[in-house]
Amino acid sequence: MQSGCVCGDKPWRFGALSHHVSIWVPRSHSMKKSRRVVSMVAKRSPKRLKYTDATRFNKEGGLVYIEADPSAYDLWKLEPVVNLLKQGAVGVIPTDTLYAIACDLTNHSAIERLRRIKNIDSSKPLSILCHSFRDIDKYTAGFPCGDGQGHANLFKAVKQCLPGPYTFILLASKALPKQCIRFGTSAAKYASRKNVGVRMPDDAICQAILKEMSAPLICTSIKFLKEDEWMIDPVMIADTYGPEGLDFVVDGGVRVAQSSTVVDMTKMPPRVLRQGKGPISPWMVLEDNEKNDAEEDLIPAAI
Repeated sequence: MQSGCVCGDKPWRFGALSHHVSIWVPRSHSMKKSRRVVSMVAKRSPKRLKYTDATRFNKEGGLVYIEADPSAYDLWKLEPVVNLLKQGAVGVIPTDTLYAIACDLTNHSAIERLRRIKNIDSSKPLSILCHSFRDIDKYTAGFPCGDGQGHANLFKAVKQCLPGPYTFILLASKALPKQCIRFGTSAAKYASRKNVGVRMPDDAICQAILKEMSAPLICTSIKFLKEDEWMIDPVMIADTYGPEGLDFVVDGGVRVAQSSTVVDMTKMPPRVLRQGKGPISPWMVLEDNEKNDAEEDLIPAAI
């Protein structure tokens, strides 16, 4: 028996309530129940997303919860996710470090909704998830090049790091939508800032989604609502942030609680603002002293 649903203007066929693609209904009781019990509950709740207007994303019932193999061999499962993102959805996807709440870079209302869901202050920068160096070249000024004055061309060195667990702070280009670099304030310290954190995750699921998008995704990290700790289990993420307004969660397995290494490439030599999963290369300067407010502001609320 087959059942169907419509994602945008394309119909998708799913097996009868298969565990691979299901509609998530957040639990009102303890989050300590096993993934198996959650899966069984989802199977008994055959709800589907419905769209009454192709230009607007609407949701009824629960959020879409998709279990995907970490190797992304089952790419067909991710096609509805891409459709949802293109229509303005805000959801959770895995990366090579942590899970990220992400949305379409070009959708202003989706970005505002992402900030509301995560309760991110408008002064805190976000990062973009890129599929290739072509995306980085389009939305940033690129990586520093040699100038004949002792500053080496770092592009070759960066290519050894990407895809990988790094966030590089670069100067944003005019192609990057203003809402991605505006910080909602006229304060002097934000007035001239036009930097953006760039990620190119080495994760099969994430890259498969990014490949089908016409632009990078804007993203932020995921922590417990009242605790400064990373959330690494997609089941708990769905339980916690589903009621806050998430539209979908892509489950690629539990992650290790380690964020990316953040490197500021706007000054020479490049400085490590946060040491994370990515190894420190010889051309990166790791400073031991405490960061000032301006440096802290550069660190994105991201993965």
